[in-house]
Order: sequence, then C-alpha cells, then structure tokens
Amino acid sequence: MEYELELEKAVEAIKKENAKTVLVQVPDGLKPEATKIVSYLEKKTDAIILIWADSCFGACDYPVLKVDLLIQFGHSPPNVAMPKPGGLYPEG
Repeated sequence: MEYELELEKAVEAIKKENAKTVLVQVPDGLKPEATKIVSYLEKKTDAIILIWADSCFGACDYPVLKVDLLIQFGHSPPNVAMPKPGGLYPEG
C-alpha cells in the first residue's frame, strides 16, 4: 500500500523550527512504515527522530515528552490550543 506522507513538508518544518529532537507519531495502520519515515527524516535533517509506538487516536492524543517538534501522520491539526511543542500534521 502506498501513502503520500508529505515527508518533504516534514523536513522543511524540522529545519524551519531548528528542531534537534522530533517525535513521530503514526496511527496503527502506518506503524509498519515508521522506521522508513525515521530513516528518511534522519538522512535529510540533523535531528534525532523518535517514534511513539503507543496508541494514537487523533491529534488530541499525544504524549507529553520534551521534544522540539511533534509530527503526527494521518491526523488533522487540533482545532483548540494544545500545550505541546510545535506540531505538523501531514494527512498521510
């Protein structure tokens, strides 16, 4: 199965935010692709990319960790203010 993950958009966001640590969160259906996503982002940036392997039920379901940027694949951005690092929400 092919997905349009907008990885270049993620690379641009990481560089724009000068993010050193980035958390990638994907829904269950995309978890088999998570290591490919991380490999791509690490090759294109200087950031340390972490994978959140626990559940992910939408944009409001995020872990509270000390990272510079959270990238949630497969979700729309929340429509309320959320206390977390800057986020990017490619639709995937």
